[in-house]
Amino acid sequence: MIKVLLVDDHTVVRTGFRLLLETVADVRVIAEADSGETACVRFDEDKPDVVVLDLSMPGMGGLEAIRRLRARDKDVKTLALSAHDDAIHARRALKQGALGFLSKRTAPETLIEAVRMVAAGQRYIDPKLAQELALAETLGTTTLVDALSEREFEVFLRLANGAAVPKIAAELNLSTSTVGTHLYNIKQKLHAGNQAELTLIALRAGLIER
Repeated sequence: MIKVLLVDDHTVVRTGFRLLLETVADVRVIAEADSGETACVRFDEDKPDVVVLDLSMPGMGGLEAIRRLRARDKDVKTLALSAHDDAIHARRALKQGALGFLSKRTAPETLIEAVRMVAAGQRYIDPKLAQELALAETLGTTTLVDALSEREFEVFLRLANGAAVPKIAAELNLSTSTVGTHLYNIKQKLHAGNQAELTLIALRAGLIER
């Protein structure tokens, strides 16, 4: 029996994943969490075999949650989920230590296959993204966005989507001054003069849609 901890800030999403995973006999959802902070607590309490977590959540976010879970247990098996299906999100999740990366746009039954593979200690990446990641590794290519820290990356995505600093601060449970500092660092690293240029960079990187 594969014991799963589901982590997503949307109740309806967790419910859908739970119902899907429990259609098979060898998977059982033993706990749920609505944030990275809660996920760390539930992980210590429930000892799941696999942690399935969304990358985009308020507070610490999924990437930071993966890092903290690995600090608790270097052998933790995590499957990262994202509404984005680009190589940049996948690469950042794998860099933090996730064993698998799955876009929420993939077929539902793929989640079951991915959970089983991650539980067995095997890496699972969407085949299309796997090809992109392999090519980038072979060519040694990186993007400006790779220079951002995990928190800067989260702030960058929200800025690129047009969110104002106060809204980002509220979503990530940060002070406006902290977000302002991140904004300054992001613009410096990406050589951007304003928020519109950040949006253009995100569009070119395939991180957001027109």
